[in-house]
Amino acid sequence: MAETVTPSGTTGTTGTLLASLDPLLRTWLPRQRWFAGKGRPVTGFTPVAVTELLRPDGRLGLYHLLLRVHQPPALGAPAHPGDSYQLLIGVREALPPRLAPALIGHVEEGPLAGRTVYEALYDPRPAEVLMEALRTRARIGGLRFERDPHQEIREGLVARLMTAEQSNSSVVYGDTFILKLLRRVVPGVNPDLELPLALAREGCPRVPAPTAWLHAEADGEPDGPYVLAVLQPYVSGATDGWELALRELAKGEDFLAEARSLGRATAEVHTALARALPTVTLGHAQLQPLADGMTERLEAAVQAVPALRPFERGLRSAYTALADLAAEGRTWTAQRVHGDLHLGQCLRSPSGEWSLIDFEGEPARPLAERRMAQPPVRDIAGMLRSFDYAAHSATPAAPDWAHACRAAYCSGYAEVAGRDPRTDPVLLRAYETDKAVYEVVYEARHRPDWLPVPLSAVRRLATSEPI
Repeated sequence: MAETVTPSGTTGTTGTLLASLDPLLRTWLPRQRWFAGKGRPVTGFTPVAVTELLRPDGRLGLYHLLLRVHQPPALGAPAHPGDSYQLLIGVREALPPRLAPALIGHVEEGPLAGRTVYEALYDPRPAEVLMEALRTRARIGGLRFERDPHQEIREGLVARLMTAEQSNSSVVYGDTFILKLLRRVVPGVNPDLELPLALAREGCPRVPAPTAWLHAEADGEPDGPYVLAVLQPYVSGATDGWELALRELAKGEDFLAEARSLGRATAEVHTALARALPTVTLGHAQLQPLADGMTERLEAAVQAVPALRPFERGLRSAYTALADLAAEGRTWTAQRVHGDLHLGQCLRSPSGEWSLIDFEGEPARPLAERRMAQPPVRDIAGMLRSFDYAAHSATPAAPDWAHACRAAYCSGYAEVAGRDPRTDPVLLRAYETDKAVYEVVYEARHRPDWLPVPLSAVRRLATSEPI
């Protein structure tokens, strides 16, 4: 039933299979929301592992592919071996109408000649194959399906793909579990599994405890196996913080109670992570390179977005002020944090409880960087920027709403952590400035209509503290 092939042992059948899929994937991959290499042509693929989950002899076939995708480097960027992606390829004689959005293409040659291949997660049957493998702790080729033996997984849960745009893919099973499949993968310990497991050991209720997970052996990879998917309890009826904030804005309602509760939830997660995993002290030797990195990003941003130029000196002062404090002997505590916190990474249950999700960090950053200890204020700065974005999504914009939410969030955080982020304005301003500068570059490249949102923050941050 299962066959796994790695680059060191590629069979003729697998080589023929990939050759037949190659022209279809070169067209299909760049159209996917989670594909990171947009704007550069796909020039080829190298198999990391190819595993047959269902032999396509009958009505349905299913392949699990880990492929390294080759593209020319971006302008001015160094040569790169290529990003690796996880694909689930379904095989049918023909697609029923309900699976039309999943079409990859029709295979013209090779072992699947005459068949249709498609994104298998749209199809409940292949998605249920994954769940059954997790439930039974299957070993299929180099794939390892693991689970928490203390959590029950019932049979027969119906699968449905969540179609909202994401940087990964998620499948909900019977409103009981949600499986997040990582698309762009690297070998090593992934924080999206590591941190929720650590929080579960601490009994932190703000993060759903992982029920099961999938990883793939990585022969010859010194960093270890690839983490491919994480199964967690599904918070049925939950609303993410972004949707909830926009809804309250549209009704003309404040968001103060929710912002305060969200600050408390963030602090609970931070304090649990500080108990579960090592903390470090950052002094001048660590802070100077951090401030230098922020300055370098600012300089590159000014070159990319000339609208930043009038504010460059004021923004730079946020980083020099941080470096000056460190030079005077000031130290800060760093720990593991969420790494990419914003309103969309928070879920409010129907009972009013907040949960934090998606601990992967910024996927574009190297894994080692995402696993580094950081000052907790990095997460706080991300959430403060998110309130600002929500306020500027309203018509008309509601800057006073954002200001009040930011203050309520910090107050809620202080109630649990015993420390208000606003009492460390230099560090907070530096991190919020760094985030706003990143946003300016992103919006200029991808959503020019949104550029005024981070630019309004830039004007403020160039002359004052964050709040």
